[in-house]
Amino acid sequence: MLTRRTFLQTAAAALQTAAAARAFAAPAKKPNFLIVLADDMGFSDAGCFGGEVETPNLDRLAAQGLRFTQAYSTARCGPSRSCLMTGQYAQETACDIMTPGKTPAATTFLPEHLKPLGYRSYHSGKWHLKFSAMEGGVGFDRSYTMLDELRFFTQNYHELDGKPLPKPGPDYYSTTAISNYAIDFLKDHAANHAASPFFLYLAPHAPHFPLQAPQADIDRYAEKFSEGWDTAREKKWQKMTRMGLINCALAPLEPNMWTPWNTPDAELIAKIGPGEISKALPWSTLNAEQKKLQRTKMAIHAAMITRMDLEIGRVLAQIEAMGQTKDTVVIFLSDNGASSEQLIRGDGHDSSAPLGSAATHLGLGPGWASNSNAPFRLHKSWVNEGGISSPMIVTWPNGIKDKGKLRHDPCHFVDFAPTLIDLAGGKVPAVSGKSLSPAFQKDGTRIHDWLYFNHNNNRALRVGDTKLIATGKDGTWELYDLKKDRSEQHDLIHTQPEVASKLAAQWQKIDAEFTRVREASPETKKARMKRASA
Repeated sequence: MLTRRTFLQTAAAALQTAAAARAFAAPAKKPNFLIVLADDMGFSDAGCFGGEVETPNLDRLAAQGLRFTQAYSTARCGPSRSCLMTGQYAQETACDIMTPGKTPAATTFLPEHLKPLGYRSYHSGKWHLKFSAMEGGVGFDRSYTMLDELRFFTQNYHELDGKPLPKPGPDYYSTTAISNYAIDFLKDHAANHAASPFFLYLAPHAPHFPLQAPQADIDRYAEKFSEGWDTAREKKWQKMTRMGLINCALAPLEPNMWTPWNTPDAELIAKIGPGEISKALPWSTLNAEQKKLQRTKMAIHAAMITRMDLEIGRVLAQIEAMGQTKDTVVIFLSDNGASSEQLIRGDGHDSSAPLGSAATHLGLGPGWASNSNAPFRLHKSWVNEGGISSPMIVTWPNGIKDKGKLRHDPCHFVDFAPTLIDLAGGKVPAVSGKSLSPAFQKDGTRIHDWLYFNHNNNRALRVGDTKLIATGKDGTWELYDLKKDRSEQHDLIHTQPEVASKLAAQWQKIDAEFTRVREASPETKKARMKRASA
């Protein structure tokens, strides 16, 4: 029954939403869009998020625009990219490890939504989805697709506009190459399609493993991390608190937590050397050899991010040269938290080669990943805050009045496709994502009633500031108040069992509905091509 109080609350909320919509008046000129998606970068790696890594271009964007403190990924690369491109949860589109099958027929990718609004769309970098970027029904006009994710200094498999490219020369480094192709696309756009707005999806592979970077970039961090991850995390937590980014305790290291798909310890040490460890142990317990290797790994991770920042700066400079900076919406994200994975793949690891070179294959490991994701718990693959919290920066000089401000509104990767469609003047489709445009103008905008997570049997549901979470197939539910405890230290499951039971039932209902949608109308490639040509 709708009580008078409920009616008044509902009416007030509707008026607030209407006021926000009136406050947001999109410029008459359609904006351009640049989405930059880093790979395995932690929530607090960048300087503007409290990190020790030098990121002057990201810091400049943050100073000119907004930082969202509660933006969520899916905890893994492929599902996050699917959400970004479709506005739907990966469980709806069969794009998560837990949801095999075919993508439903109704799934439409972001470029296909933007095309009738006059946009040309470009992609450069990692892709990691079932359909190619140039395939009918996806809709990019140009694409450099880096398909070999096991190497940074070469490529065994990459494509330009859907056609295979030869193996690159000795000067290749993927982060630089990805920006080079993006800049070429922008130059071509300026020369031949200047009347049309553009959407550029820039997807560097950095700082995903293997940890590989130009030696000069590594050298700048040679002694930077000698104090170790315990001290680094504590200093970062204090800095982030002062910056207003967080309001929670620093999660402790969890040395007994396993990491999915790791190379076994004995094999890892045999191949890399006795300096390698696979646990987030207290720094004081490491010997000199272990400390040397571990701080070098963090130096390479930092070097990869700084190089990525430099290359992002080059793309931004090209947009400036085109006179399009004020009319371009820039969104920076990371596809999941920093990775604790330590896998030896690709060309293997030569322990005699300089660390970070093409002949080496190192992973960041859980100690430094905990620093990159500080102050939160755990890493990539988990749906704890450390695995799903993404740094998010938004700038748009002609559309966002606030500069250097924070937004604490919880949002998700499913929101970016609807946001771009909304800002382009299109009708937002009936998808799980919501437009973030009201939040661009004012903090405290309620975007979602709930946020759903499900990856590798790690499950969670966030409703308001309450989060229900379970880890692993046999994991039991835990309950946290993220307003006070975003580092997930105080489980409320025994004091609020009725809340947990209600949320568990809601999670099951949502998951069942996603399964129903996914299985209702699977699409074949032939049907997709037919729809694209219609």
